[in-house]
Amino acid sequence: MTDVITTEATLAELCIFACSEAFRGNGEIIATGVGPVPRLGASLAKLTHSPELMMTDGEAYLVEQPVPIGPRGYDDRKAAGHLPFSRFFDSAVWTGRRHAMVTPTQLDRFGQINLSYLGGTYDKPKTQMLGVRGFPGNTIYHANSFFFPMHSARTFVAGDVDMVSGVGYNPAKRVPGGNYAGVDLRRIVTNLCVMDFGGTNNAIRVVSLHPGVTFEEVQDATGFPLEKGEIVETPIPNAEALTIIASLDPHNIRASVIKDNPPARRA
Repeated sequence: MTDVITTEATLAELCIFACSEAFRGNGEIIATGVGPVPRLGASLAKLTHSPELMMTDGEAYLVEQPVPIGPRGYDDRKAAGHLPFSRFFDSAVWTGRRHAMVTPTQLDRFGQINLSYLGGTYDKPKTQMLGVRGFPGNTIYHANSFFFPMHSARTFVAGDVDMVSGVGYNPAKRVPGGNYAGVDLRRIVTNLCVMDFGGTNNAIRVVSLHPGVTFEEVQDATGFPLEKGEIVETPIPNAEALTIIASLDPHNIRASVIKDNPPARRA
């Protein structure tokens, strides 16, 4: 990567750059980014600092080069291997050789996530969503990180999430004798900051603030107390990274992820 920094990056591009860092040094594992920003982050990581990462085309093949997002010709890929859904679990998920970055609806102080329902009860929810999908298994077998385009107390909730869809570090939810050694929650990237689970007893802590954002602003937008790491300013992507991001997203889908997609550096 070059050292030429540009101030023309958007906030979405800064988040993509920050998401790519979550995959640095992961080794030869499958990097799965669900959603435009996480997927572009994983792809950027593979094309820059972590070429050993493995990726899929989102369907049934391992690919040598990340596949751009959005409309494309079906043959715009270089298949390196066949990995159908039925084999993906045996070869990656249940063996821990995967790092997924996803966007839940809620996350609490223990890292428990929710993408099932909001409000009401299990049998009579106020808002029904996707269901737990594969997250109970995914979050106990391999590494997981998260991206949130809108950092607010409605997302980072006080108390437990409405429906625990993914395993976290909540001791009250641990079954005696259960094996939780595979729970590995790593990074949280939002439109305000980057956080991790490196605080006391895996507490969530802020490790970088996006340019112009204060810790107090992040805390006010969070429903539970945050710890402070050795906080730095989130790096702005350089010209080379921006060129790669544009090539991976030729239809500029990234511009629609964060409201108004403001500049990476606040005025």
